[in-house]
Amino acid sequence: MAKPLLSYYGDDFTGSTDVMEALASSGVSTVLFLGLPTDATAERFADYRAFGIAGTSRSETPDWMDEHLPAIFEWLKSRGADICHYKVCSTFDSSPEIGNIGKAIEIGRTVFGDQPIVPVIVGAPQLKRYTAFGHLFAAYQDQVYRIDRHPVMSRHPVTPMDEADLAVHLAKQTTLPVALADLATIAASDADQRMDKITAAISGIMLIDVDSAQSQASAGRQLWRAKRQPGLFTAGSSGVEYALLQAWKAEGILGKQPEFRTPGKVERLAVVSGSVSPTTERQIRDATKNGFDGIGVDPLELVGENRDRSIDAAVEEGVTRLKAGRSVVLHTALGPEADRGSEIDRLPGARHQLGSALGIILRRLVERETLNRAVVAGGDTSSHALKELRIDALTTLLPLPQTPGSPLCTAHGNYTPTNGLQVALKGGQVGSDGYFSQIRDGSQ
Repeated sequence: MAKPLLSYYGDDFTGSTDVMEALASSGVSTVLFLGLPTDATAERFADYRAFGIAGTSRSETPDWMDEHLPAIFEWLKSRGADICHYKVCSTFDSSPEIGNIGKAIEIGRTVFGDQPIVPVIVGAPQLKRYTAFGHLFAAYQDQVYRIDRHPVMSRHPVTPMDEADLAVHLAKQTTLPVALADLATIAASDADQRMDKITAAISGIMLIDVDSAQSQASAGRQLWRAKRQPGLFTAGSSGVEYALLQAWKAEGILGKQPEFRTPGKVERLAVVSGSVSPTTERQIRDATKNGFDGIGVDPLELVGENRDRSIDAAVEEGVTRLKAGRSVVLHTALGPEADRGSEIDRLPGARHQLGSALGIILRRLVERETLNRAVVAGGDTSSHALKELRIDALTTLLPLPQTPGSPLCTAHGNYTPTNGLQVALKGGQVGSDGYFSQIRDGSQ
C-alpha cells in the first residue's frame, strides 16, 4: 500500500466533507470517519491515500480541546501520513472561548514533537476566500468583503469575526508568536531562502498568503517542501488541500482524474436545517417553490422540557408530507431575522442539543420512509446532527464543482437504515439558491 499523503481533523462536519471533496475530486482516495474509528472500520479503508476525522471543536471550549484533541492527534500521527491538517472554516471564525484555533495549534504542535513552526493556510480562491498581507477576505453575493465587514461573518451568532488581520486574531487565542509569509515573499525568486529565514527566526505559527492560483501553487510547494517526520502538522482551511494538490500534481503524485456518475433524481428528499444564514434562507425559499414543503420547528421547544414531544410532532409532520410525495425542509429559522440564538444561549449546552434533536428527527424520517437521500444544513448543526444517524464513515459520491464544499456523500456503517444513505452536509454560507433541488435531482 502507498504511504498516506494526508490525515486531517475537521473542526466541524461540513468543513470535513469540504476537504474530502477537494481530495477525491483530484483522484486522492479519501475517507472521513465520524469519530475515532475502530480497528475494523479503519481496516475497511486501509488502501485510501487520505483519511480524516470529522469533529466538533469549532463549537467547543479550550477545556474540551485539552480533553479530546490529544488522543485524536495521536491517532492521526500514528497513521504516518506526510501531512496532518487541523482543518478550520475558511472564514476563520473563532474566539478565545469557543473554537479556539490557537489552542488547537498548541496541542497539535506538542503532539507532533514540539514542531518548531506550524504553517497555516486560509486562503482558498476556489471558495472565494483570499488572504493578502495577512488579512482575510471572503465573498458574499458576488462581492468580496474584508472579513470584519462581511455581511454575515461579522455578525456570526457565536463567533463574529471583528478582526481581518489573522495574526492579530490569533494573538487573542495563543501566546505563540505569529509570522507572515506574505504574497511578496512566496512570489520572490528566492522564496525558499526567505521562507527558511522566517522559519529560523521564530518558534510558533507561520501564516502563508494565498490570493490566486499562482500564490496557491507557491504555498503548496512550500508546504510540501516542509514535510517532516513524524509528519508535518499544519492548520487552516481546505486551502491547505487545494495548495497541496498543486504540489502533488507538479510532482506527478496524482493519478488519473476520476469520473463521478450522477446518481439521478430521488422522488423525496428530507432536509433539516439549524442555519440562520441568509444564504440558507434563500435556499429554503427557493426549495418551497420547487416541490418542497417547509416545516418550521421551534428551536426552544427542541431544547426545552418538551423536547421529546416537539421531536415527535416534527417527525409526524414530516412523515405526513413525505407520504404525500413531497420533499421536506424542517428548519429552526428562516434567515437572520428569525434567529433566536440569544434565547438558546441562556440554556447550557442548548446549541449541541439543538443539533442532536435535528439529527434524531432526520434519522426517524429516514427510518420510517426508507429514504435514501438527505441533507443537513448548518455547520454547527451538522456536527451534532450527524452523530444521531449512526454512521461510521463517509466517502464522496458526487462532487459539486459549482458549489464546492458541500458534496453528496455515501454513508457507511453497521446500522441498516443509514448504511448507504446518500447525505449532503451544507454550511450556512455554502451553495446556490437552488442547492436543495440540486441535491434532490442528483445533478452537478
